[in-house]
Amino acid sequence: MTLAAAMLVGTASAASSQTADDDDAKLRPAEPDFTGVNIPTTLPLPVHGGDFHLTHRFGENLRNDPFSVQASNLFGIDEGATIQFEYRFGVMKHLEAMASRTNFDRDIQLAAKYDALHQDGSRPIGLSGLLAVDGGNNFRRDYRPSLGLVVSRTMKDRAAVYATPIFVHNTAATTGITRETFFVGLGARLTIVPTVYVVGEVSPRVAGYAPGTAEYGFGLEKRVGAHVFQLTFANTPGTTFGQIASGGFPHNLQLGFNLTRKFF
Repeated sequence: MTLAAAMLVGTASAASSQTADDDDAKLRPAEPDFTGVNIPTTLPLPVHGGDFHLTHRFGENLRNDPFSVQASNLFGIDEGATIQFEYRFGVMKHLEAMASRTNFDRDIQLAAKYDALHQDGSRPIGLSGLLAVDGGNNFRRDYRPSLGLVVSRTMKDRAAVYATPIFVHNTAATTGITRETFFVGLGARLTIVPTVYVVGEVSPRVAGYAPGTAEYGFGLEKRVGAHVFQLTFANTPGTTFGQIASGGFPHNLQLGFNLTRKFF
């Protein structure tokens, strides 16, 4: 093979690899879902693809009641739940739109995520941009716009780590005072065996209004085809960016779950 032919083959191979890395629909075993527990990941959604996301956070405080009381309430399942429905749609290449509603203050969040970079042989990280606004009472009051980034790093198919700096405006809306909060979500996902993961996150507020304590959550996750089921434990029922910025409850731990169904 001549030098020119070898260079041509190498260039074609690199282009093919880059095209594969840029395929939004391909399976990414270290990154099976669009969130950790609450904070977003850099997993892309293909054009015209969809994803349905359901969360429950049950009302029992597992750090407050004795085991006998928890067992009699089936660890919170009898105590009602904070529920969120979310659907996201691939608008165009690397761009997805999201809409969600939670019965926590009947909060509706509208958001968009642009997956600017995918990690590949020439890029050591993935990078996504976030823009969102949520509002209480079915989007009639207490609007909280958000702007942020998601930075990810995967280690082959074994693990993924995330840093998610997010700025949220009007985080003290219920007090009638305009305040801002800047928090950084830090998360990780580790593969135990193929299709089974452990996941954890914490979202410390690094500037601005910071009531309560930092949101945190952890869970055990199973991927089955287009479904991902996650058993979670968190210190807040909140799931929107504005609710995460408001923090968690000290001495609180709630059982819950996340369920995702992809349509692509």
